[in-house]
Order: sequence, then C-alpha cells, then structure tokens
Amino acid sequence: MARAKKNWREKLQDSKDLPKIIKPKGKGATQYGDRMLVPSPLQVDAVMKKVRKGKVMTIANMRKKLATENNATSACPLCCGIFAWISANAAQEAEDEGKKRITPWWRTVKAKGELNPKYPGGMEEQAKRLRKEGHKIIKRSKRWFVAGF
Repeated sequence: MARAKKNWREKLQDSKDLPKIIKPKGKGATQYGDRMLVPSPLQVDAVMKKVRKGKVMTIANMRKKLATENNATSACPLCCGIFAWISANAAQEAEDEGKKRITPWWRTVKAKGELNPKYPGGMEEQAKRLRKEGHKIIKRSKRWFVAGF
C-alpha cells in the first residue's frame, strides 16, 4: 500500500533525529570549524518566528544564531536553507487553511538581502509582504533585494 505524501507541516515536525553536532572533515573542517550543528526543522522555524515586523534576517545570520545557541562553531548551510524553505511552505499551508498567526517566512532572506524565489508565491509574494511592512524592494536583473540591506 502506497504511503500518503507528507504535507509541509508534517515535514516541519519530522525531526529526523536532529539536532546533532558533527565534526566536519577535510575542507569542511576548515570552513565550518570542529563543531557544526545540524539543526532540526523546528529549530530553524523557531528562529524565523522571532524576526519582528519591519525587520529581516539572512540565512547566514540565522545560522550564526543557531550555532551560538547550541555551542557550535557553525550551523549547516544546506540544512538551514532547506528547513527555512520547509518552514515557509508549512506556514503558507497553515495560512491557506485560515490560520492567522504563522511563521513570518517573508522576513528571512538570502545573502545581501536577496529575496528567495523558492518561497511560496516566489519573489513577488515575498516582496509584496515586505513592502507591506515598510521595506523597499530593488530589482537587479532577475534578482530582487531588500533596499539598504
């Protein structure tokens, strides 16, 4: 019997035996230090929930915060990016079902304030929500950024 595909909120709740601290090897040890956090999806979601209205946070800043909170030298960039994407989609799924208090995923941006095309509704939706909170959005070719970041 085929198993039903998980929805976004189920994916967010799936800890996958995380968080854990790993010791990177080779080039990773040089780049990420000797204690790299592999966070759980809910840890990433918790940091995203704390970004206040009118503010934005980069994934890099989120990684630093998670590493500090967990006594690690760094946090996995790949996992943090994927889990932010899961969090954003889980929040959108909840909003689509009528929930009012959701994770403000639109306040989490990529490096240099770049909007994320993989978030729900793409850069257009993220820009719309950020503008509503007072941010100015600048378009540079196909990439969009929060002004003054």
